[in-house]
Amino acid sequence: MTQSKQILSLAGTPAAPPLGYFSWTLGQLARDPLYIMVVIWIFYPYFSNTVVGDPVYGQSLIGYLNSGVGLLLALTVPFLGAIADKNGRRKPWVAGTVVVMSLCACALWWILPGNGGLGISLGFCLLFVLAASFAYSEVFHNAMLPSLTPQDKAGLVSGVAFSLGNLGGLSLMLFVLLAFAMPGTQDWAFLPEQTLWGIDQSAHEHDRIVGPVAGIWLLIFTLPVLLLTPSENASGLSMREAMWQGTQDVLDTIRQLKHYSNVGLYLLARMFFNDGMVGVMVFGGVYASGTFGWDTTTLLIFGLCSSVAAMFGAFIGGILDDWMGSIRTLKMAVGVSIILLILLISIQPDQILYVVPVSTAAVWGSPYFSTIAEIAYFFTNHIFAVFFVTALSASRTLMARISPPERATQFFGLYGLSGSITAFLAPFLVATGTALFASQRAGMAMLVPLMLIGGVMLFWVREEQATVALSSRS
Repeated sequence: MTQSKQILSLAGTPAAPPLGYFSWTLGQLARDPLYIMVVIWIFYPYFSNTVVGDPVYGQSLIGYLNSGVGLLLALTVPFLGAIADKNGRRKPWVAGTVVVMSLCACALWWILPGNGGLGISLGFCLLFVLAASFAYSEVFHNAMLPSLTPQDKAGLVSGVAFSLGNLGGLSLMLFVLLAFAMPGTQDWAFLPEQTLWGIDQSAHEHDRIVGPVAGIWLLIFTLPVLLLTPSENASGLSMREAMWQGTQDVLDTIRQLKHYSNVGLYLLARMFFNDGMVGVMVFGGVYASGTFGWDTTTLLIFGLCSSVAAMFGAFIGGILDDWMGSIRTLKMAVGVSIILLILLISIQPDQILYVVPVSTAAVWGSPYFSTIAEIAYFFTNHIFAVFFVTALSASRTLMARISPPERATQFFGLYGLSGSITAFLAPFLVATGTALFASQRAGMAMLVPLMLIGGVMLFWVREEQATVALSSRS
């Protein structure tokens, strides 16, 4: 009787208690603020516009950086993931990548304008290591989910994780805004007269401080994942045996893809639409700062509001997923996101919808988002954030619904691979389009075909659970 009442995880094993799987969500609370502040809103725009000193060349450089990281992941992630599966332990991989990420994040403090401090070349290399470590950490952390979460709570846990990640980003950006970026710039009663810790805004220390702040936050909130989530059982294999068997498993999985054609089609579609949508978020801050000349304070406020919109999107995405089903929710989210991206790149300081001229004069007294074009970009981007996170949540839940429970961990590994194997494509297209046409708008427009291809392919994906192939070697 006890066995029959046991709650099973997505992997078909006994699920963790609520403390176990909800502590897992804190890993995203730990990790996402680093991505939100460094990659999207603060440090990448600072590196592009101030350190490099040329928004167009800076966006191209960041594009090539992410392209190189994506290529590295495509060559290594499947094998590292399979080795971790064979070894049976993922926490050491999570801990190792988090330590590297934290050290790299703290070192961002020494990337100064021009060739000061570490210089552009060393700064580029540091950002490369940080981005790669972030992606590896995400793969190993996500791979823990199938064996922890009850089968009927995958959508809830996934949505909670995304909401917490954006809550963390919101909290840290608000702290940076009030403690470092805004003091001395506005005569508002709630602002301190001087920056915290003597941060010098003229030396861009309010831009550089986001690295150390996010790095320390990352260490603190990863601890519950390492201490409170149930420990995996080690397989007892040596590293050499795990490497050999893991490599064979990767090849074996490739041979089975014909049997899992529906899952394979979904993963192929995800390679395109996910790459395009992530590209919009990665380059959103760089594009906005270059197009409108927004400073760090403006980007922080913009990012704060985007995080609120993303939190709302994660919650709504879970409700829609239960009501409409994962595939319908995902189709809707990707389709609306394509339309919103086309609208976003139609906006220039003196123009909206590509052909409609607008005044560049302020329409209200606020020092932020005061022109018609800025207001239009502000609201369009935040609607995009809602549907972006809805797509992320529905995408992960759909994988849980269509993959065979007996091989949930293996297929979530493929899911992680589908998000990284073409991760170089969107940055490469943005970088190439920006450099070729000397236009940030042209670079961002290169993401539309990626999302369109993936969105169309979703219409051939069926929301039905796959069965295990009779033989893995047939």
